[in-house]
Amino acid sequence: MKHISVLLEESINSLDLKEDSVVVDGTLGYGGHSSEILKRIKNGSLFAFDQDSEAIKFSTDRLKRIGTNFTIIKSNFVHLKEKLRELDINKVDAVLFDLGVSSPQLDDAERGFSYHHDAKLDMRMDQEQEFSAYDVVNTYTKDELARIFTEYGESKFARNIAKKIVEYRENKKIETTLELAELIKTAVPMKFRIDKHPAKQIFQAIRIEVNHELDVIPIAIKDALSMLNVGGRIAVITFHSLEDRIVKKLFKEVSDIDPKLKGLPNIPDEYLPDYKLVVNKAILPTEEELKNNNRARSAKLRVIEKIK
Repeated sequence: MKHISVLLEESINSLDLKEDSVVVDGTLGYGGHSSEILKRIKNGSLFAFDQDSEAIKFSTDRLKRIGTNFTIIKSNFVHLKEKLRELDINKVDAVLFDLGVSSPQLDDAERGFSYHHDAKLDMRMDQEQEFSAYDVVNTYTKDELARIFTEYGESKFARNIAKKIVEYRENKKIETTLELAELIKTAVPMKFRIDKHPAKQIFQAIRIEVNHELDVIPIAIKDALSMLNVGGRIAVITFHSLEDRIVKKLFKEVSDIDPKLKGLPNIPDEYLPDYKLVVNKAILPTEEELKNNNRARSAKLRVIEKIK
């Protein structure tokens, strides 16, 4: 199973793990980050979340070769607080969220994430979920499609693509990824298709809609912040500007001093924030990583620590 974890060393080092740390990996995937975490917490505990049965099966075998002090929870990380409390875990020392889609999911044609391979329109992270990309493409109105293509795909041609899809649907349902990708191409002027496939933004938008990806981020991060021990850290890896904007805004809200108090020489401790940014700017992949893994090119890592 080929999957290269992005910003692996930077994200694990940024968590400042101890041997007895209680750690949450909100996005287990194929176990790249979790494996490195487990190696560093010999007397600690790892709790890892994922919705994907295939990823869970693969990662369970991988982690067992390192240690037994881990628990895998089949759930979206939006339920992080609730699921951990069921296990009597109320406080944690570190939380990692890697918000990207893993390479095996993208590369497995049958999962329907890719516009390069023909497959049924799917894009479900949780394959037990019924709602899929097929439903979005074939049942959403022109306005609903245009909205998600604009908001989640940031496409200039959102309305035109939505119009083409709805017109095409009048004769037949859109069944496959390549059928949709070709249709998208016809809705975008030629000069905008030379450098990159116009389906990329639209497929991203549909995937986000199917899996409610942006809706769950603020809920999960706020819950993770509330569960951190003093000195505990949260690291978040994002892969596009929509995710990064949410994370940056949330981290800023909890780590900023109230603007009304900023100029004061002595600010009472109770008015100081409970959190601080570990790095002011996002950490980006090195040139070497980009050479080895093209999919790291848009990745950004942000880290925050609870200080009181």
